Amino acid sequence: MEYVKARVKLCNPRDESMCDELELLVDTSSTYTWIKRGKLAKLGVKSTGRRLFRTNNRIIEREVGEAIVECLGRRATTIVVFAEEGDNEVLGLHALEGLGLEVDPETRELRESASILALTTF
Repeated sequence: MEYVKARVKLCNPRDESMCDELELLVDTSSTYTWIKRGKLAKLGVKSTGRRLFRTNNRIIEREVGEAIVECLGRRATTIVVFAEEGDNEVLGLHALEGLGLEVDPETRELRESASILALTTF
């Protein structure tokens, strides 16, 4: 299977002059975006707490924070996980939905979402 990759710009939400360009694997089975701790530290992204994650049939704990992500001309604030050694760096579903992007199943590339699911009441 061919992997989907995305070029993104990741910025510190409190100091938008601190940014980095990254190429990330798109992982729609990952809720959040995972970025190596050292890269987030260089950007000055601060931890806002810790969360438990289920991965490869085990539970791990990681710090989380917030960052601005830009991709395909779109921009959103998203939750990022402070990835440790051995963790993959990925662009997760929360960021994709915030950006209004999805993976095109035919071309295996990112595209603008045709619509965003919303709950309405009548």
